[in-house]
Amino acid sequence: MDEGVSRRVRPVVGASWQRAEQARLDPERIVAPLLLDGPGLEDARRSHPIAAALPVIRQLLVREAEQDSRVVVAVGDARGRLLWVEGDPELRRQAEGMLFVPGAAWAEGDVGTSAPGTALAIGGGVQIRGDEHYAFEVKPWSCTAVPVRDPETGEIIGVLDVTGGDQVAAPHVLPMLEATVAAVERELLIERLRESSARGRSRRERPRPAIPSLRILGRDTGELTGTNGRSGTLSSRHSELLTLLAWHREGLSAERLAELVYGDAASTVTLRAEMVRLRRVLASLAPELGPLARPYRLAAPLETDIGGVVDLQRRGAHRAAVAAYGGGPLPGSAAPGLEELRDDVVARLREALLESGSADLLIAWGETERGAFDDEIWRAALHALPPHSPRRAQVVARLLALES
Repeated sequence: MDEGVSRRVRPVVGASWQRAEQARLDPERIVAPLLLDGPGLEDARRSHPIAAALPVIRQLLVREAEQDSRVVVAVGDARGRLLWVEGDPELRRQAEGMLFVPGAAWAEGDVGTSAPGTALAIGGGVQIRGDEHYAFEVKPWSCTAVPVRDPETGEIIGVLDVTGGDQVAAPHVLPMLEATVAAVERELLIERLRESSARGRSRRERPRPAIPSLRILGRDTGELTGTNGRSGTLSSRHSELLTLLAWHREGLSAERLAELVYGDAASTVTLRAEMVRLRRVLASLAPELGPLARPYRLAAPLETDIGGVVDLQRRGAHRAAVAAYGGGPLPGSAAPGLEELRDDVVARLREALLESGSADLLIAWGETERGAFDDEIWRAALHALPPHSPRRAQVVARLLALES
């Protein structure tokens, strides 16, 4: 970090920026990864100990952060994955644009400096104001967060965060949040005592994620995290194979998988050799995945961040889906199956955006690589804009350029 910069920021922020730089995060391109969606998110919510204290959180914070409060309340797990995001509906819609949504990861290693991630990193409460965020996209926001600890072991099990404008980083907010966390930890202890006679002390262990996850959006190689907590970067070919098997959960014949990976259905000998190597890699990272043969398929569910995009689109969170898609799955791959997958997801997104009739969303998609030359998207955006909108000139200019 530049020494002049470090002198201008608070020590806690400067240290966080250094960690982000050491992780080689690009502040202009950071996008929070979606690690949980659909069944995986619901399972993580059910299994997380903080779920037992949600009524306390909602009574003390969320009830005061609903309509017109300009405050969003988030609960994350120890890995920085947001499990619940509640509060002001309009502000939550705006927060979708930076992927501040359930299932997204906001640890420092994912997005750099932010209150939830930095609180987890330092093990204490913290307030991050505007420009103190590392990612440029997050700088319009402020936030305060406090870790939640297991009431018996003292181990960090999650984080409680409030996000919004400058008011959420006011001096009184941190002690208010610390008091809420203390109430949450008391509730967890009471619940633990109620259950101890029936379930024993084995309940003290922190639950592990129930489903392995694969990150492939905007990456040329996949990052796999297993239920044992181990993570590893896969080779390009293994990333393609695992992505296709996760996408085609019903399974694929050797010939069809060879066609999707190599472009040649006759390349089954090459495919089988690669599958043997993939199985060895998975044995240490996520042995429950298998894979199985005849047809080739995964032996257990695998959550992917591209699946998270589809889940967001299905839930109507189109802005978040567009932001999450980014460069798409394994953008450097020329495998026919990956091209089919990209086309499938893009078609779903495109249809949803056209149905939404939102000029903002249509323009946002038109400014991506996949939407830049889509004249139907730009025409729909022009139709959706008010007659006197200053953005009409931009859209008309883009349409003229496409027609020339």
